[in-house]
Amino acid sequence: MTLRYGIRAADAAAHLFRVTVQVPRPDPAGQRFLLPAWIPGSYLVREFARHVIRVRALSGTKPVAVEKTDKHTWRCAPLPAGRPLTLAYEVYAADPSVRGAFLDRTRAFFNGTSVFLLPCGYRDAPCLVDLFAPEEAALGAWRVATGLSPAQGTRAGGFGTYRAANYDELIDCPVAMGSFLVERFSCCGAAHEIAVSGTVARPDLGRFAADLARVCEAHVRLFEPRRAEAPFDRYHFLVQTSEDGYGGLEHRNSTALITRRGDLPARGMGSSTDGYRRLLGLASHEYFHAWNVKRIRPAAFLRVDLERENYTSLLWVFEGFTSYYDDLALARSGLLAPAQYLDLLARTVNAVQQRAGRLRQSLAESSFDAWIKYYRPDENSPNSGVSYYQKGALVALALDLLIRRESGGRRSLDHLMRLLWHRWRDAGARYEGVAEDAIGPAIREATGVDVRIPLRDWVHGTKDPDLARLLPSVGLELVAAPALESPHDALIGIRLAAGGARIANVFDGTGARAAGLSAGDEIVSLDGLRADSPARLDALLARYLPGEQVELQVFRGDDLLRLPLQLSRRPPQQWRIVASQRPAAAALRLRRSWLGAGAVEPAAIRR
Repeated sequence: MTLRYGIRAADAAAHLFRVTVQVPRPDPAGQRFLLPAWIPGSYLVREFARHVIRVRALSGTKPVAVEKTDKHTWRCAPLPAGRPLTLAYEVYAADPSVRGAFLDRTRAFFNGTSVFLLPCGYRDAPCLVDLFAPEEAALGAWRVATGLSPAQGTRAGGFGTYRAANYDELIDCPVAMGSFLVERFSCCGAAHEIAVSGTVARPDLGRFAADLARVCEAHVRLFEPRRAEAPFDRYHFLVQTSEDGYGGLEHRNSTALITRRGDLPARGMGSSTDGYRRLLGLASHEYFHAWNVKRIRPAAFLRVDLERENYTSLLWVFEGFTSYYDDLALARSGLLAPAQYLDLLARTVNAVQQRAGRLRQSLAESSFDAWIKYYRPDENSPNSGVSYYQKGALVALALDLLIRRESGGRRSLDHLMRLLWHRWRDAGARYEGVAEDAIGPAIREATGVDVRIPLRDWVHGTKDPDLARLLPSVGLELVAAPALESPHDALIGIRLAAGGARIANVFDGTGARAAGLSAGDEIVSLDGLRADSPARLDALLARYLPGEQVELQVFRGDDLLRLPLQLSRRPPQQWRIVASQRPAAAALRLRRSWLGAGAVEPAAIRR
């Protein structure tokens, strides 16, 4: 039995999709339908069903009673055997992120988890999807970009019928509609397409495609150094540009990305900008997920429960390791000079080291609690938790350096990733996923190095990876950096909300905490001088020394408070990663095998 869906941009001004699902043989006891409560890859219950409107059911032309039975489930009245059932409904689509559904007169985008109700009991049934062209004449030039396969004579990129092997594939292939800028390239035998939505001045998509091809090949060859085969025939980068946006979500043969329009390369641009390198890193991260989480999976994610949380303590591997390899691939493919790559590593070191939360929550706990903490940060999050992305990346770095050192350069973290990949590739339908306690034994199997104690300390405990002892093995050093990048952070111990002097976070163990400052306080002055913007506050703080006494005036609600505060005597330490003065020849060889052929001598970024 094949399920057939239909979706149309029915009212772009009102952000409404009209959706149908046809069930040829509904449950005789009354067919149930559900909409997923979350989207795989983003670990938060998002309650997509709150946007479903006007659910109606028909069998032929006859109405069928339908009732809602819980927050995301509907049940239709029983029908005689052989009578088909069609459910029709509308979906309000005004979420501009990569996780939901969006529709206006400039573009349309949706994930299946936001729009396609699942007939319960038919999750494994094949699906057809009719993507109807918008009814508004002004949208007549729109096209389609999706990882779904065209069916029944539909041309790729056109409106028409698409197919999915089952519901899980259907909801893992987002759909974008609009007037795109399109560029294509081939990598390791797989076709790749970039579809860019939004207005961009003088974009150089040819350069973007050429650079992405290098990144994609680096990832393919990491997992398949001999065969160099991608795990898909085609891949789609669905890129939405905005004035100030950033984010991505991985899928089996595509990714949805949001980037600032200024981060795309412009024609005639010389050296790469920070924004462009950030965009390449984002695309690299989501592409690596095509192996690490979409195929190599925690055992807990083999067949996810779409109605509730799915717990694992391994997100430090599936997100943290991916965060390690995203920029590493740029360095290995020559898109980051070694010094630039080391600067990015140092930023991650500083981001983790400067927050007390890393001493209160382990990486395993951070992974397990993603559902209630990571996607719902509050003003105390820096003091109470640690990011499985950032510290997970540092643990991946430390494990990689440790394995390379202990094996004399014969093994690396790459060998672990290949082992996990080959287990998926060779097991087929018998794949059992990655067990919660499997990483240590897998590293031992892949490399011969015993990492039980480091994993106990770095992952299940709260110790920091000892990079100062590990970096010299590749001819690098972790050194103190004197500069204060943010005086109000370093000297007072606060983070300000964007666009003003309102306090977003107060950090433990700082003068701000001792003085009684709270998140939400709005700074007015420092020692009687106006300090109502980050620039004014930092300019004043530049005239003070660590340990000096000041007075802050703040509004807490409507109350003006005068709070004496002692500036930090020892501002948070900044770190840099630099080349050793006289590295051993063995260390240089390890660095070359780690970062690639250009890892020893500084190299300019291409073009």
